[in-house]
Amino acid sequence: MSEKFFPYAADAEESLSAEELQVLQRQYEREGPQVRVQTKFNYAWGLVKSNKKTDQQMGVYLLHEIYSEHSERKRECLYYLGIGYYKMGEYSDARMYIERLLALEPDNKQAKCLRKLIDDRVSRDGMIGLAVSGGAVALLGIAAAAFLRRSK
Repeated sequence: MSEKFFPYAADAEESLSAEELQVLQRQYEREGPQVRVQTKFNYAWGLVKSNKKTDQQMGVYLLHEIYSEHSERKRECLYYLGIGYYKMGEYSDARMYIERLLALEPDNKQAKCLRKLIDDRVSRDGMIGLAVSGGAVALLGIAAAAFLRRSK
């Protein structure tokens, strides 16, 4: 779990067990080509909550299908697309879907919490990136100084 826990965005931090996901997958496969939208959504939800990136990608794919085919599921799809992209590390896409949801529901606490989680992760990852690149520049400087000393 993250250092700062946002209870309204818990889905972004919690995962399903392999057994729980398997139950959803069996139901989805059992319904076949005539799968009900709720079953498809449940499976997509479970995939997005997985720790495996391939599962998350499949979940996002299914959510996009539901979003385009079932306008009554728009709100849930936007939220879980945001979570899916967040869990895959695609923060600009995650933020885009959360902003779309907030445009429809400006007071949505889940979306506001998830947006904060995304912003915090982008900020933290940005700081890590700066530290890594700063360290690389420092090492390059040390190597250049050592080279110059040897060549004298």
